[in-house]
Amino acid sequence: MCIVAYIGSLDQGTSSTRFMIFDHSGQVVGQHQLEHRQILPQAGWVEHDAAEIWERVQEVITGALKQANILGSDLAAIGLTNQRETTVVWDVETGQPLSNAIVWQDTRTTDFLSTLSEEQQKSIRHKTGLTIAPYFAGSKMNWFLSNVPAAKNPSARFGTIDSWLLWNLSGGVRGGVHATDVTNASRTLLMNLETLDWDDELLEIFGVSRTSLPEIKSSSEKYAMTDPHGPFGTAVPIAGILGDQQAAMVGQVCFDRGESKTTYGTGNFALLNTGTEIVRSKNGLLTTVCFKLGDQPAHYALEGSVAVTGSAIQWLRDQLGIISNAAETESLASSVTDTAGIYFVPAFSGLFAPYWRSDARGVIVGLTRAATKAHLARAALEAICYQTRDVMDAMVADSGVPMTEMRVDGGITANSLCMQMQADVMGIDITRPLIGETTALGAAYAAGLAVEFWSSTDEVRKQWQQSRRWSATSTADQRATGYAGWKKAVEKTLNWVD
Repeated sequence: MCIVAYIGSLDQGTSSTRFMIFDHSGQVVGQHQLEHRQILPQAGWVEHDAAEIWERVQEVITGALKQANILGSDLAAIGLTNQRETTVVWDVETGQPLSNAIVWQDTRTTDFLSTLSEEQQKSIRHKTGLTIAPYFAGSKMNWFLSNVPAAKNPSARFGTIDSWLLWNLSGGVRGGVHATDVTNASRTLLMNLETLDWDDELLEIFGVSRTSLPEIKSSSEKYAMTDPHGPFGTAVPIAGILGDQQAAMVGQVCFDRGESKTTYGTGNFALLNTGTEIVRSKNGLLTTVCFKLGDQPAHYALEGSVAVTGSAIQWLRDQLGIISNAAETESLASSVTDTAGIYFVPAFSGLFAPYWRSDARGVIVGLTRAATKAHLARAALEAICYQTRDVMDAMVADSGVPMTEMRVDGGITANSLCMQMQADVMGIDITRPLIGETTALGAAYAAGLAVEFWSSTDEVRKQWQQSRRWSATSTADQRATGYAGWKKAVEKTLNWVD
Protein backbone atom coordinates (compact mmCIF):
# COMPACT_ATOMS: atom_id res chain seq x y z
CA MET A 1 0.00 0.00 0.00
CA CYS A 2 1.23 3.48 -0.88
CA ILE A 3 2.36 5.56 2.14
CA VAL A 4 0.91 8.82 0.77
CA ALA A 5 -2.48 9.28 2.37
CA TYR A 6 -4.82 10.58 -0.33
CA ILE A 7 -6.03 10.39 -3.92
CA GLY A 8 -7.38 13.42 -5.80
CA SER A 9 -10.17 13.32 -8.35
CA LEU A 10 -10.99 16.06 -10.85
CA ASP A 11 -14.62 15.79 -11.96
CA GLN A 12 -15.22 18.16 -14.89
CA GLY A 13 -18.95 18.17 -15.68
CA THR A 14 -21.32 19.92 -18.05
CA SER A 15 -22.27 22.69 -15.66
CA SER A 16 -19.50 22.67 -13.05
CA THR A 17 -16.04 21.44 -12.08
CA ARG A 18 -15.06 19.98 -8.73
CA PHE A 19 -11.98 18.51 -7.14
CA MET A 20 -12.49 15.85 -4.49
CA ILE A 21 -9.95 14.26 -2.18
CA PHE A 22 -10.46 10.69 -0.96
CA ASP A 23 -8.68 8.74 1.75
CA HIS A 24 -7.76 5.07 1.55
CA SER A 25 -11.22 3.97 2.72
CA GLY A 26 -12.86 5.95 -0.08
CA GLN A 27 -14.21 8.65 2.21
CA VAL A 28 -14.27 12.29 1.08
CA VAL A 29 -11.87 14.47 3.09
CA GLY A 30 -12.08 17.66 1.03
CA GLN A 31 -13.77 19.14 -2.02
CA HIS A 32 -14.41 22.37 -3.88
CA GLN A 33 -16.81 23.03 -6.76
CA LEU A 34 -17.40 25.92 -9.18
CA GLU A 35 -19.79 26.44 -12.07
CA HIS A 36 -18.86 27.73 -15.53
CA ARG A 37 -20.82 29.57 -18.19
CA GLN A 38 -23.18 27.92 -20.67
CA ILE A 39 -22.73 29.75 -23.98
CA LEU A 40 -25.70 29.53 -26.38
CA PRO A 41 -24.84 31.48 -29.57
CA GLN A 42 -27.92 30.32 -31.51
CA ALA A 43 -30.59 27.64 -31.51
CA GLY A 44 -29.08 24.18 -31.17
CA TRP A 45 -25.58 25.48 -30.37
CA VAL A 46 -24.08 24.87 -26.92
CA GLU A 47 -20.54 25.96 -26.10
CA HIS A 48 -18.10 26.23 -23.20
CA ASP A 49 -15.02 28.41 -22.85
CA ALA A 50 -12.22 25.84 -22.43
CA ALA A 51 -9.90 28.50 -20.99
CA GLU A 52 -12.53 29.32 -18.35
CA ILE A 53 -12.85 25.62 -17.50
CA TRP A 54 -9.05 25.39 -17.05
CA GLU A 55 -9.21 28.42 -14.72
CA ARG A 56 -11.97 26.75 -12.69
CA VAL A 57 -9.91 23.55 -12.50
CA GLN A 58 -7.01 25.41 -10.93
CA GLU A 59 -9.33 27.16 -8.47
CA VAL A 60 -11.13 23.99 -7.30
CA ILE A 61 -7.84 22.13 -6.83
CA THR A 62 -6.48 24.94 -4.66
CA GLY A 63 -9.78 25.20 -2.78
CA ALA A 64 -10.08 21.49 -2.04
CA LEU A 65 -6.47 21.19 -0.84
CA LYS A 66 -7.08 24.15 1.47
CA GLN A 67 -10.34 22.70 2.81
CA ALA A 68 -8.68 19.34 3.50
CA ASN A 69 -5.68 21.18 4.99
CA ILE A 70 -3.20 19.16 2.95
CA LEU A 71 -0.54 19.83 0.29
CA GLY A 72 -0.30 18.55 -3.26
CA SER A 73 2.57 16.36 -2.06
CA ASP A 74 0.09 14.51 0.18
CA LEU A 75 -1.60 13.07 -2.94
CA ALA A 76 -0.45 9.69 -4.25
CA ALA A 77 -2.04 10.44 -7.63
CA ILE A 78 -4.97 12.19 -9.28
CA GLY A 79 -7.65 10.90 -11.63
CA LEU A 80 -9.74 12.79 -14.20
CA THR A 81 -13.35 12.26 -15.18
CA ASN A 82 -15.19 14.46 -17.63
CA GLN A 83 -18.30 15.36 -19.53
CA ARG A 84 -18.01 13.07 -22.54
CA GLU A 85 -18.04 14.13 -26.22
CA THR A 86 -17.49 17.84 -25.53
CA THR A 87 -14.69 18.78 -27.93
CA VAL A 88 -11.80 21.28 -27.75
CA VAL A 89 -9.32 22.54 -30.36
CA TRP A 90 -6.23 24.43 -29.17
CA ASP A 91 -2.80 25.58 -30.28
CA VAL A 92 0.11 23.84 -28.57
CA GLU A 93 2.44 26.79 -29.26
CA THR A 94 0.26 29.44 -27.60
CA GLY A 95 -1.68 27.18 -25.22
CA GLN A 96 -4.92 28.94 -26.16
CA PRO A 97 -8.18 27.41 -27.43
CA LEU A 98 -8.83 28.26 -31.08
CA SER A 99 -12.59 28.35 -30.53
CA ASN A 100 -15.11 27.72 -27.80
CA ALA A 101 -15.52 24.03 -26.98
CA ILE A 102 -18.55 22.40 -28.63
CA VAL A 103 -20.63 20.69 -25.93
CA TRP A 104 -22.13 17.22 -26.25
CA GLN A 105 -25.71 18.58 -26.52
CA ASP A 106 -24.82 20.72 -29.55
CA THR A 107 -26.64 19.79 -32.79
CA ARG A 108 -24.88 22.02 -35.37
CA THR A 109 -23.33 19.04 -37.20
CA THR A 110 -26.66 17.39 -38.08
CA ASP A 111 -26.50 18.58 -41.70
CA PHE A 112 -22.96 17.29 -42.19
CA LEU A 113 -23.89 13.86 -40.84
CA SER A 114 -26.86 13.70 -43.24
CA THR A 115 -24.40 13.87 -46.15
CA LEU A 116 -22.71 10.59 -45.17
CA SER A 117 -23.46 7.73 -47.53
CA GLU A 118 -25.31 4.64 -46.36
CA GLU A 119 -22.09 2.66 -46.75
CA GLN A 120 -20.15 5.16 -44.62
CA GLN A 121 -22.84 5.13 -41.93
CA LYS A 122 -22.84 1.33 -41.82
CA SER A 123 -19.05 1.25 -41.43
CA ILE A 124 -19.11 3.90 -38.68
CA ARG A 125 -21.76 2.01 -36.72
CA HIS A 126 -19.92 -1.30 -37.00
CA LYS A 127 -16.47 0.02 -36.11
CA THR A 128 -17.51 2.36 -33.30
CA GLY A 129 -20.65 0.77 -31.83
CA LEU A 130 -22.30 4.20 -31.91
CA THR A 131 -25.19 5.68 -33.82
CA ILE A 132 -24.81 8.53 -36.34
CA ALA A 133 -25.55 11.59 -34.22
CA PRO A 134 -24.15 15.08 -33.57
CA TYR A 135 -23.77 13.98 -29.93
CA PHE A 136 -20.34 12.48 -30.62
CA ALA A 137 -17.00 14.27 -31.01
CA GLY A 138 -15.90 13.36 -34.55
CA SER A 139 -18.36 15.61 -36.37
CA LYS A 140 -17.54 18.45 -33.96
CA MET A 141 -13.87 18.17 -35.00
CA ASN A 142 -14.97 18.26 -38.63
CA TRP A 143 -16.90 21.47 -37.91
CA PHE A 144 -13.79 23.10 -36.42
CA LEU A 145 -11.77 22.14 -39.50
CA SER A 146 -14.43 23.62 -41.79
CA ASN A 147 -15.08 26.80 -39.80
CA VAL A 148 -11.97 27.68 -37.77
CA PRO A 149 -9.05 28.32 -40.19
CA ALA A 150 -6.38 27.91 -37.49
CA ALA A 151 -7.69 24.40 -36.75
CA LYS A 152 -5.86 23.23 -39.91
CA ASN A 153 -2.47 24.44 -38.64
CA PRO A 154 0.16 21.81 -37.72
CA SER A 155 0.18 23.21 -34.17
CA ALA A 156 -3.57 22.57 -33.69
CA ARG A 157 -4.63 19.74 -31.38
CA PHE A 158 -8.04 18.16 -30.92
CA GLY A 159 -9.43 16.35 -27.93
CA THR A 160 -12.26 15.78 -25.52
CA ILE A 161 -12.13 17.74 -22.25
CA ASP A 162 -9.93 15.15 -20.53
CA SER A 163 -7.19 15.67 -23.14
CA TRP A 164 -7.31 19.46 -22.76
CA LEU A 165 -7.00 19.19 -18.97
CA LEU A 166 -4.28 16.52 -19.05
CA TRP A 167 -2.23 18.68 -21.44
CA ASN A 168 -2.57 21.73 -19.20
CA LEU A 169 -2.01 19.90 -15.91
CA SER A 170 1.15 18.27 -17.27
CA GLY A 171 2.71 21.55 -18.35
CA GLY A 172 0.86 22.89 -21.38
CA VAL A 173 3.24 24.85 -23.61
CA ARG A 174 6.11 23.71 -21.37
CA GLY A 175 5.71 20.18 -22.67
CA GLY A 176 2.19 18.98 -21.88
CA VAL A 177 1.21 15.37 -22.68
CA HIS A 178 -1.45 14.90 -25.36
CA ALA A 179 -3.32 11.71 -24.50
CA THR A 180 -6.78 10.33 -23.79
CA ASP A 181 -8.20 7.06 -22.52
CA VAL A 182 -10.17 4.39 -24.35
CA THR A 183 -13.53 5.37 -22.81
CA ASN A 184 -13.36 8.94 -24.09
CA ALA A 185 -11.86 7.87 -27.43
CA SER A 186 -14.76 5.46 -27.87
CA ARG A 187 -17.16 8.46 -27.94
CA THR A 188 -15.58 10.20 -30.94
CA LEU A 189 -16.79 8.10 -33.93
CA LEU A 190 -13.07 7.85 -34.78
CA MET A 191 -11.87 4.88 -32.70
CA ASN A 192 -12.22 1.25 -33.75
CA LEU A 193 -13.66 -0.79 -30.88
CA GLU A 194 -11.66 -3.85 -31.89
CA THR A 195 -8.21 -2.26 -32.28
CA LEU A 196 -8.71 0.46 -29.62
CA ASP A 197 -6.93 2.82 -31.99
CA TRP A 198 -7.85 5.65 -34.34
CA ASP A 199 -9.20 4.12 -37.56
CA ASP A 200 -7.83 5.38 -40.89
CA GLU A 201 -11.17 5.07 -42.73
CA LEU A 202 -13.02 6.94 -39.99
CA LEU A 203 -10.36 9.67 -39.86
CA GLU A 204 -10.77 10.12 -43.61
CA ILE A 205 -14.56 10.34 -43.39
CA PHE A 206 -14.35 13.12 -40.80
CA GLY A 207 -11.25 14.77 -42.27
CA VAL A 208 -9.26 14.57 -39.03
CA SER A 209 -5.50 13.95 -39.04
CA ARG A 210 -4.00 11.36 -36.72
CA THR A 211 -1.22 13.76 -35.69
CA SER A 212 -3.72 16.25 -34.26
CA LEU A 213 -5.32 13.65 -32.00
CA PRO A 214 -4.24 12.43 -28.56
CA GLU A 215 -2.56 9.08 -28.03
CA ILE A 216 -5.10 6.51 -26.79
CA LYS A 217 -4.11 4.89 -23.50
CA SER A 218 -5.78 2.74 -20.87
CA SER A 219 -8.05 4.19 -18.17
CA SER A 220 -5.54 3.45 -15.39
CA GLU A 221 -1.83 4.17 -15.87
CA LYS A 222 0.68 6.97 -15.27
CA TYR A 223 0.09 9.34 -18.19
CA ALA A 224 2.18 12.23 -16.90
CA MET A 225 3.24 14.18 -13.82
CA THR A 226 1.60 17.45 -12.90
CA ASP A 227 3.58 20.60 -13.59
CA PRO A 228 5.27 21.73 -10.33
CA HIS A 229 4.44 25.31 -11.36
CA GLY A 230 0.72 24.43 -11.50
CA PRO A 231 -2.00 24.31 -8.83
CA PHE A 232 -0.52 21.31 -6.97
CA GLY A 233 2.83 23.01 -6.48
CA THR A 234 4.60 19.68 -7.00
CA ALA A 235 4.80 16.74 -9.39
CA VAL A 236 1.85 14.37 -8.76
CA PRO A 237 1.13 11.36 -11.02
CA ILE A 238 -1.90 11.80 -13.26
CA ALA A 239 -2.94 8.15 -13.37
CA GLY A 240 -6.65 7.71 -14.15
CA ILE A 241 -8.93 8.97 -16.93
CA LEU A 242 -12.54 7.91 -17.52
CA GLY A 243 -15.59 9.46 -19.16
CA ASP A 244 -18.18 10.30 -16.53
CA GLN A 245 -20.59 7.40 -17.05
CA GLN A 246 -17.77 4.88 -17.20
CA ALA A 247 -16.24 6.43 -14.09
CA ALA A 248 -19.53 5.82 -12.29
CA MET A 249 -19.30 2.14 -13.31
CA VAL A 250 -15.86 1.91 -11.69
CA GLY A 251 -17.08 3.89 -8.66
CA GLN A 252 -19.91 1.38 -8.32
CA VAL A 253 -17.27 -1.41 -8.64
CA CYS A 254 -19.09 -2.93 -11.63
CA PHE A 255 -15.93 -4.74 -12.71
CA ASP A 256 -17.49 -8.02 -13.86
CA ARG A 257 -19.61 -9.08 -16.79
CA GLY A 258 -23.32 -8.72 -16.03
CA GLU A 259 -22.90 -5.93 -13.47
CA SER A 260 -24.77 -2.73 -14.19
CA LYS A 261 -25.48 0.72 -12.85
CA THR A 262 -28.04 3.36 -13.62
CA THR A 263 -27.40 7.04 -12.94
CA TYR A 264 -30.62 9.00 -12.41
CA GLY A 265 -30.36 12.66 -13.29
CA THR A 266 -32.25 14.96 -15.64
CA GLY A 267 -32.28 11.85 -17.79
CA ASN A 268 -30.93 8.37 -17.15
CA PHE A 269 -27.73 6.66 -18.21
CA ALA A 270 -27.65 2.90 -17.80
CA LEU A 271 -24.56 0.79 -18.51
CA LEU A 272 -24.12 -2.97 -18.49
CA ASN A 273 -20.65 -4.52 -18.33
CA THR A 274 -20.42 -7.14 -21.10
CA GLY A 275 -16.90 -8.21 -20.13
CA THR A 276 -14.25 -8.49 -22.82
CA GLU A 277 -16.91 -9.20 -25.46
CA ILE A 278 -18.05 -6.50 -27.87
CA VAL A 279 -21.85 -6.88 -27.96
CA ARG A 280 -23.39 -5.09 -30.93
CA SER A 281 -26.88 -3.92 -30.08
CA LYS A 282 -29.93 -5.02 -32.03
CA ASN A 283 -32.22 -3.15 -29.64
CA GLY A 284 -31.33 0.52 -29.95
CA LEU A 285 -28.42 0.70 -27.49
CA LEU A 286 -24.85 1.95 -27.89
CA THR A 287 -21.75 -0.23 -27.59
CA THR A 288 -18.90 1.50 -25.82
CA VAL A 289 -15.71 0.83 -23.89
CA CYS A 290 -16.45 0.39 -20.19
CA PHE A 291 -12.85 0.65 -18.93
CA LYS A 292 -9.36 -0.68 -19.48
CA LEU A 293 -7.26 -1.05 -16.36
CA GLY A 294 -3.58 -0.95 -17.25
CA ASP A 295 -2.41 -3.90 -19.32
CA GLN A 296 -5.57 -5.92 -18.69
CA PRO A 297 -7.99 -6.48 -21.61
CA ALA A 298 -10.60 -3.78 -22.15
CA HIS A 299 -14.09 -4.34 -20.82
CA TYR A 300 -16.99 -3.19 -22.96
CA ALA A 301 -20.49 -2.01 -22.11
CA LEU A 302 -23.92 -1.55 -23.56
CA GLU A 303 -25.29 1.91 -22.83
CA GLY A 304 -28.85 3.15 -22.93
CA SER A 305 -30.08 6.68 -22.32
CA VAL A 306 -33.51 7.95 -21.31
CA ALA A 307 -34.19 11.60 -22.11
CA VAL A 308 -36.72 12.47 -19.40
CA THR A 309 -36.61 11.09 -15.87
CA GLY A 310 -35.79 13.69 -13.21
CA SER A 311 -36.99 16.40 -15.58
CA ALA A 312 -40.48 14.84 -15.44
CA ILE A 313 -40.53 15.71 -11.73
CA GLN A 314 -39.37 19.24 -12.59
CA TRP A 315 -42.32 19.44 -15.00
CA LEU A 316 -44.76 18.56 -12.21
CA ARG A 317 -43.21 21.36 -10.16
CA ASP A 318 -42.58 24.10 -12.70
CA GLN A 319 -45.28 23.63 -15.34
CA LEU A 320 -48.16 22.04 -13.41
CA GLY A 321 -47.42 23.45 -9.95
CA ILE A 322 -48.68 20.33 -8.13
CA ILE A 323 -45.50 20.16 -6.01
CA SER A 324 -43.28 22.97 -4.73
CA ASN A 325 -40.09 20.89 -4.58
CA ALA A 326 -38.93 17.51 -5.87
CA ALA A 327 -38.88 15.93 -2.40
CA GLU A 328 -42.67 16.42 -2.12
CA THR A 329 -43.20 13.88 -4.89
CA GLU A 330 -42.58 10.96 -2.56
CA SER A 331 -45.07 12.00 0.11
CA LEU A 332 -47.69 12.97 -2.47
CA ALA A 333 -47.31 9.71 -4.42
CA SER A 334 -47.29 7.71 -1.16
CA SER A 335 -50.71 9.09 -0.24
CA VAL A 336 -52.29 6.69 -2.77
CA THR A 337 -51.67 2.97 -3.26
CA ASP A 338 -51.67 2.94 -7.05
CA THR A 339 -51.98 5.23 -10.08
CA ALA A 340 -55.75 4.63 -10.53
CA GLY A 341 -54.96 3.25 -13.99
CA ILE A 342 -53.00 6.32 -15.15
CA TYR A 343 -49.87 6.00 -17.29
CA PHE A 344 -47.69 9.03 -17.97
CA VAL A 345 -45.16 8.78 -20.80
CA PRO A 346 -42.99 11.93 -20.69
CA ALA A 347 -41.89 11.90 -24.34
CA PHE A 348 -41.60 15.70 -24.33
CA SER A 349 -39.11 15.75 -27.20
CA GLY A 350 -39.41 12.21 -28.49
CA LEU A 351 -38.29 8.88 -27.08
CA PHE A 352 -34.65 7.82 -26.66
CA ALA A 353 -33.46 4.24 -26.13
CA PRO A 354 -34.65 1.74 -27.05
CA TYR A 355 -37.32 3.35 -29.27
CA TRP A 356 -35.45 6.29 -30.88
CA ARG A 357 -38.69 7.94 -32.04
CA SER A 358 -38.41 11.70 -32.58
CA ASP A 359 -42.06 11.76 -33.69
CA ALA A 360 -43.28 10.81 -30.20
CA ARG A 361 -44.75 13.31 -27.75
CA GLY A 362 -45.82 13.01 -24.12
CA VAL A 363 -49.15 11.49 -23.11
CA ILE A 364 -51.18 10.88 -19.97
CA VAL A 365 -53.64 8.03 -20.54
CA GLY A 366 -56.22 6.20 -18.44
CA LEU A 367 -57.71 9.30 -16.83
CA THR A 368 -61.02 8.99 -14.98
CA ARG A 369 -62.85 11.30 -12.56
CA ALA A 370 -61.17 9.41 -9.73
CA ALA A 371 -57.71 10.64 -10.78
CA THR A 372 -55.95 13.15 -8.52
CA LYS A 373 -52.63 14.95 -8.51
CA ALA A 374 -51.35 12.22 -6.18
CA HIS A 375 -52.11 9.58 -8.82
CA LEU A 376 -50.30 11.67 -11.44
CA ALA A 377 -47.28 12.07 -9.17
CA ARG A 378 -47.19 8.31 -8.68
CA ALA A 379 -47.51 7.77 -12.44
CA ALA A 380 -44.53 10.10 -12.98
CA LEU A 381 -42.41 7.95 -10.67
CA GLU A 382 -43.66 4.82 -12.42
CA ALA A 383 -42.64 6.36 -15.76
CA ILE A 384 -39.06 6.67 -14.51
CA CYS A 385 -39.13 3.00 -13.54
CA TYR A 386 -40.74 1.74 -16.75
CA GLN A 387 -38.37 3.72 -18.98
CA THR A 388 -35.45 2.25 -17.05
CA ARG A 389 -36.89 -1.24 -17.50
CA ASP A 390 -37.22 -0.61 -21.26
CA VAL A 391 -33.47 0.06 -21.45
CA MET A 392 -32.40 -2.75 -19.14
CA ASP A 393 -34.62 -5.29 -20.94
CA ALA A 394 -32.92 -4.27 -24.19
CA MET A 395 -29.55 -4.80 -22.54
CA VAL A 396 -30.49 -8.30 -21.39
CA ALA A 397 -31.84 -9.12 -24.87
CA ASP A 398 -28.64 -7.89 -26.54
CA SER A 399 -26.17 -9.47 -24.13
CA GLY A 400 -27.90 -12.65 -23.04
CA VAL A 401 -26.67 -11.76 -19.54
CA PRO A 402 -29.42 -12.17 -16.93
CA MET A 403 -29.75 -9.31 -14.46
CA THR A 404 -30.16 -10.05 -10.76
CA GLU A 405 -29.60 -6.60 -9.28
CA MET A 406 -29.04 -3.03 -10.40
CA ARG A 407 -26.81 -0.47 -8.70
CA VAL A 408 -28.15 3.06 -8.74
CA ASP A 409 -26.91 6.58 -8.07
CA GLY A 410 -28.12 10.12 -8.68
CA GLY A 411 -30.74 12.45 -7.28
CA ILE A 412 -33.94 10.41 -7.55
CA THR A 413 -32.36 7.54 -5.58
CA ALA A 414 -33.13 9.57 -2.44
CA ASN A 415 -36.80 8.81 -3.19
CA SER A 416 -37.35 5.47 -1.42
CA LEU A 417 -40.79 4.99 -2.96
CA CYS A 418 -39.41 5.37 -6.47
CA MET A 419 -36.63 2.86 -5.80
CA GLN A 420 -39.12 0.34 -4.35
CA MET A 421 -41.27 0.84 -7.45
CA GLN A 422 -38.15 0.27 -9.59
CA ALA A 423 -37.55 -3.05 -7.84
CA ASP A 424 -41.19 -4.05 -8.29
CA VAL A 425 -41.31 -3.06 -11.97
CA MET A 426 -38.15 -5.02 -12.79
CA GLY A 427 -38.43 -7.91 -10.33
CA ILE A 428 -34.82 -7.51 -9.15
CA ASP A 429 -32.96 -5.94 -6.24
CA ILE A 430 -32.04 -2.26 -6.44
CA THR A 431 -29.06 -1.16 -4.37
CA ARG A 432 -27.68 2.29 -3.57
CA PRO A 433 -24.09 2.88 -2.40
CA LEU A 434 -23.07 4.46 0.88
CA ILE A 435 -20.72 6.85 -0.95
CA GLY A 436 -22.87 8.63 -3.50
CA GLU A 437 -20.05 10.44 -5.35
CA THR A 438 -19.56 7.48 -7.67
CA THR A 439 -18.22 9.41 -10.69
CA ALA A 440 -15.39 11.16 -8.85
CA LEU A 441 -14.72 8.01 -6.82
CA GLY A 442 -14.37 5.95 -10.01
CA ALA A 443 -11.65 8.25 -11.36
CA ALA A 444 -9.93 8.09 -7.97
CA TYR A 445 -10.04 4.30 -8.01
CA ALA A 446 -8.53 4.20 -11.53
CA ALA A 447 -5.67 6.47 -10.45
CA GLY A 448 -5.14 4.68 -7.15
CA LEU A 449 -4.95 1.27 -8.81
CA ALA A 450 -2.30 2.57 -11.21
CA VAL A 451 0.01 3.68 -8.38
CA GLU A 452 -0.86 0.74 -6.07
CA PHE A 453 -2.62 3.01 -3.56
CA TRP A 454 -5.15 0.21 -3.77
CA SER A 455 -3.65 -3.18 -4.51
CA SER A 456 -6.38 -4.63 -6.72
CA THR A 457 -9.98 -4.37 -7.84
CA ASP A 458 -10.76 -6.96 -5.15
CA GLU A 459 -9.59 -4.51 -2.48
CA VAL A 460 -11.65 -1.74 -4.06
CA ARG A 461 -14.69 -4.00 -4.33
CA LYS A 462 -14.53 -4.70 -0.58
CA GLN A 463 -14.86 -0.95 0.07
CA TRP A 464 -18.23 -0.74 -1.62
CA GLN A 465 -21.00 -0.53 0.93
CA GLN A 466 -24.68 -0.19 0.33
CA SER A 467 -26.73 2.38 2.14
CA ARG A 468 -30.03 0.82 1.12
CA ARG A 469 -31.37 -2.18 -0.78
CA TRP A 470 -34.87 -2.56 -2.18
CA SER A 471 -36.21 -6.02 -3.07
CA ALA A 472 -39.21 -6.69 -5.28
CA THR A 473 -42.53 -7.32 -3.55
CA SER A 474 -44.51 -7.70 -6.79
CA THR A 475 -45.59 -10.97 -8.39
CA ALA A 476 -44.68 -11.98 -11.93
CA ASP A 477 -48.32 -11.48 -12.99
CA GLN A 478 -48.43 -7.98 -11.52
CA ARG A 479 -45.21 -7.04 -13.33
CA ALA A 480 -46.47 -8.43 -16.64
CA THR A 481 -49.82 -6.65 -16.40
CA GLY A 482 -48.28 -3.32 -15.41
CA TYR A 483 -45.65 -3.46 -18.15
CA ALA A 484 -48.21 -4.40 -20.80
CA GLY A 485 -50.14 -1.26 -19.87
CA TRP A 486 -46.95 0.81 -20.17
CA LYS A 487 -46.22 -0.57 -23.64
CA LYS A 488 -49.78 0.25 -24.67
CA ALA A 489 -49.32 3.81 -23.38
CA VAL A 490 -46.04 4.18 -25.30
CA GLU A 491 -47.89 3.27 -28.50
CA LYS A 492 -50.15 6.28 -27.93
CA THR A 493 -47.15 8.64 -28.09
CA LEU A 494 -46.04 7.59 -31.56
CA ASN A 495 -46.68 9.27 -34.92
CA TRP A 496 -47.75 12.51 -33.21
CA VAL A 497 -45.31 14.77 -35.07
CA ASP A 498 -45.70 14.54 -38.85
